[in-house]
Amino acid sequence: MDDISLLQVLLANAALLAGACLQGVAGYGIGTLAAPLLFLISPILLPAPLILNASVLTVLMLVRNRGALAIREVRFAIWGGAIGTILAALILLVLSPKGFELIFGILILTGVALSVGGLRPALNARNSVIAGAASTFMGTITAVGGPPIAMIYQNQKGPLVRANMSAFFLTASFFSLAALLFSGYLGLRELRLFGLTFPGMLIGFWLSGHLVHRMPANGLRPVILIIAAVAGIAALVRGLMSL
Repeated sequence: MDDISLLQVLLANAALLAGACLQGVAGYGIGTLAAPLLFLISPILLPAPLILNASVLTVLMLVRNRGALAIREVRFAIWGGAIGTILAALILLVLSPKGFELIFGILILTGVALSVGGLRPALNARNSVIAGAASTFMGTITAVGGPPIAMIYQNQKGPLVRANMSAFFLTASFFSLAALLFSGYLGLRELRLFGLTFPGMLIGFWLSGHLVHRMPANGLRPVILIIAAVAGIAALVRGLMSL
């Protein structure tokens, strides 16, 4: 492709491999880890190509962890996700490329702040709706929707987290893709980029199956947050310099 080099494609596949492996182990992470890296590789890799990869990943994870799914608990977050999608679609309709970098940077840094803030909201209907709306709003614009929804599942057991968050992310991904298509951010170029980066995600998911009981996902958290913060700051600087 004229707008992306072979080296960038290889780096993007490596980023998606790492993100998919992390999500397969911890229940979320492909956006938090891969999106900042993809932005630094090439902004055209966001948000649609990553969300397309994340959609396939969540299907695979939901099949793997289907026995632990508790749909009654996740349905409120899905309703909140619909609200967040509508708000994100309206923002994207009026957002310029320069504005996208500013919003991307702000939302990435917001996600980092939520992750390190130490908040421990209870897993209930009200918090699920709020977290679902925030997660899908952030996920549609930046492909990083994990931090808000992860906050309400941080005290739950691994299989439940992986199953319920996969169910939420699958629905949220469909919401987000519809919003991106409606606002003109999903087209043939994004589908081609998805095809070029799909192998990395698939390998990462396969690898997570062998590491799910061995890799300490919490130990990687500081590294992920540092990467996200650097990308968020870079996006803010680029956006401000282009004003």
